Amino acid sequence: MVLNLITFASTLQKQSNILHSHEALLIELEKYFTVSIIDYKELNKLTDDDFCLLFILTGGVERSVIQHFESFPRPIVLLADGLQNSLAAAFEISAWIRNRGIKSEILHGDFQYIIKRIFVLYNTFKAQRQLSRIRIGVMGNSAPWLVASHVDYLLAKRRWGVTYTDIPLERIIEEFNNTTDDEAKQDSISFANKALACREATSEDLIKAMRLYKAIKKVSIAEKLDALTLSCFKIIEDIDTTGCLALSLLNDEGIVAGCEGDLQSIFTQVATKIITGKPSFMANPSIIDTNKNEIILGHCTIGTTQAEKYIIRNHYETESGVAIQGILPSSDVTIVKCGGECLDEYYLSTGRLIENTNYINLCRTQVKIQMNTPVEYFLKNPLGNHHIMIQGDYEVVLEEFLQNNKCKRSI
Repeated sequence: MVLNLITFASTLQKQSNILHSHEALLIELEKYFTVSIIDYKELNKLTDDDFCLLFILTGGVERSVIQHFESFPRPIVLLADGLQNSLAAAFEISAWIRNRGIKSEILHGDFQYIIKRIFVLYNTFKAQRQLSRIRIGVMGNSAPWLVASHVDYLLAKRRWGVTYTDIPLERIIEEFNNTTDDEAKQDSISFANKALACREATSEDLIKAMRLYKAIKKVSIAEKLDALTLSCFKIIEDIDTTGCLALSLLNDEGIVAGCEGDLQSIFTQVATKIITGKPSFMANPSIIDTNKNEIILGHCTIGTTQAEKYIIRNHYETESGVAIQGILPSSDVTIVKCGGECLDEYYLSTGRLIENTNYINLCRTQVKIQMNTPVEYFLKNPLGNHHIMIQGDYEVVLEEFLQNNKCKRSI
């Protein structure tokens, strides 16, 4: 990993001695990183993909820093070991930056703390850069009942760099019609053979759902999509099959896929995949138990790699097509949701998956979560319906990422 240190030093100091006086810190940094020293006058040598810290070498550099303020990467992180009045200058600079509504941080103190913090900041930086290149396909329209889950494409682009691109559902249907049963038959057999059981869905249902998977995948590749959200209920109306199997398999293959055209949830799924490396489960909070502080999350699809076993079912609401009932392992989980038209709000909590439930009047994959924070959030201040579950405790890294992007936490 290359660590670019943009240096600021007072012209009153003897330049030949300045870096030498910070030798102890530099030696420690070089044990972990490839350190590149760059004078602030040579900022044009850096690109948006270069990870940078402002290395405050002396006092008296405040004016130089604020004059180049617009050229710095965000968030602005100041490194100051305290020698030659560097920490005093960092305090003044940090206050000036924060007064302009920009997040700023000073790295100072124990060397091992600084090293660990740099790794955290670097991972956040990498996630931000990856997110800025993401293309999300919106296949069809958002479900009409998602009245609080709108995203302004332009604002999302400005804030995160992510691109939403509309893809007519007719294009998916055309590819579906061009895909034969024979092309889907062998994959359908393989999928069925790996299942714990097959309940309501027939072999014909499975082949039809597999054809839809192949159609969506073909369009995704052609459009160079990293993620997609599907108007799945409209698909059911038009071709009498469900998108649940397609979304499950696409998530297994690394193409992040969500349902109901939920723009906020698919962004959340993409962001969490980049930050944690883990796939996620998009679900409805279906039952809230305030006495036990438990929730049940349910939906008709989940990536099979997230489940210990899976059962092939039909879709709950329409009793048609194919849905996935995943049996998930007991584990720590993280529940997260990004909301707001420019995706600047979020909910984040952890819990423990304690049971796979099987209520007949809920979606097929159901998990009961013992929450670590009050479930009253869901009743008093929810950011919409769908929430995203990740297996594992990722609260710290997700909090770091979202706070660095000046998002407001909902509790």
